[in-house]
Amino acid sequence: MAVIAAAAMPVTRERLTRFASALGLSVTAANARQIVDHVTGLRRRRLICVAVAAPLSFWTGDPFYLVLGWCASYVFSDKRARLAAELKIHRATWLLALGTATFAGGYRLINQGVTAALLIHAAVVIAVAVVMARPARPYVAHREPAILRASARNAYSAGSAIALSGALLAPGPVPERELPEYTTPVPLAIHTATFDTIGEFKGPTCPWADQLDDPCHHWLVNGEPFPQAAPYVVRKGGAPARAPFVRSPDKQAVVYLHRQERRLVYQKGDDVRPLTGVLADTEVPEVTFAAGQSRQVALAGHDVRVLDLEDGTTRVIPGARQVHDFNEGGIVVEAASRVVVLDRQGRERGGFPVKELGDADSYHLRRDGRRLVTFQLYEGLTETYDTRTGKRLSSVVLDFPGDDSPDTALGWTKQGIFLVRGTADDVYHVDLTTGKLKLRP
Repeated sequence: MAVIAAAAMPVTRERLTRFASALGLSVTAANARQIVDHVTGLRRRRLICVAVAAPLSFWTGDPFYLVLGWCASYVFSDKRARLAAELKIHRATWLLALGTATFAGGYRLINQGVTAALLIHAAVVIAVAVVMARPARPYVAHREPAILRASARNAYSAGSAIALSGALLAPGPVPERELPEYTTPVPLAIHTATFDTIGEFKGPTCPWADQLDDPCHHWLVNGEPFPQAAPYVVRKGGAPARAPFVRSPDKQAVVYLHRQERRLVYQKGDDVRPLTGVLADTEVPEVTFAAGQSRQVALAGHDVRVLDLEDGTTRVIPGARQVHDFNEGGIVVEAASRVVVLDRQGRERGGFPVKELGDADSYHLRRDGRRLVTFQLYEGLTETYDTRTGKRLSSVVLDFPGDDSPDTALGWTKQGIFLVRGTADDVYHVDLTTGKLKLRP
């Protein structure tokens, strides 16, 4: 644009005066028209050449065409004259420039090979050389000698500029990109996966997150990666452990530690909401859903917080560190040296010293909140307590048939029957007063 603007500058009285002064001319009535015609003609030809060359240079990215467009009007001017006695130095400059361009073009040809740009430049330089080598026009007596000398001098200078730029400005071939010997793996972009119902989920199996991205680094929900969930947390003084990922009993929601935000997040379908602030790995609480639904969730950390995700209320149980059971009958938590049973409104139903309950592996609160059963896996010891009085009602060792043995306690049914499962995957009804088992049909 700057070159076109310079070529399009109007011919003013000041420009004519500067041109005549530079050539040592005195503008008279006899030569004024000749000077004006020379300057305006030169400007018109140069503007046409530049207007054609500028888009070509922009399209090809080759600045040589701008030089050619600016200088072509001087080389091919019909007013150029050979005044041999006065222009030897300019001819010598032209020949030196042509020789230099030939050497530089040959060097580039050997090192870079033949390119389309180099061939076009060579053809243009040869054409200019042919024009410059044509026989000199005779001296015209009625023309101003100073104008003729300026035309010839400009022609040699323009030819030199074209020859040198043709050799030096020719763009080389685009170098091939060299791949490094080793490239640090870049993990795939993390998107937010959604679900309708969680049929199954599997934890990650690769403990280190800086390896190449692979499905083993993600939690899998319904067989698909769930990349927003953090795979592992690092506890103080221990190896990486799986981050919290807890599915609700109704399979409609999940609570997980967000991979990037590092906060516990509740997600039900495409409803995603944070449950905590940013957490250090050592501060991530344990998560427990209330039995049979996805509305209430308990977070056990410095205290136990019970969140109702429908009405947005939060209930804090001070001093509690662990949740043993959470269902319609209330919540069973452990605080210091006591196991405490609270109803759904947070009122304490009763408490038991931890030592009195023995080394129970699991706790099961009946749905009406009046009975608490503890279960010891190794011995199959099952004990029943009255939550209001704290009295132990029974203590029995389960009598499994044949080679079957206790595997886990399944808890209370809606009908008030206590269930256990054996290692043979059979499920039994338990008589809590006698320890007798009845195979569930």
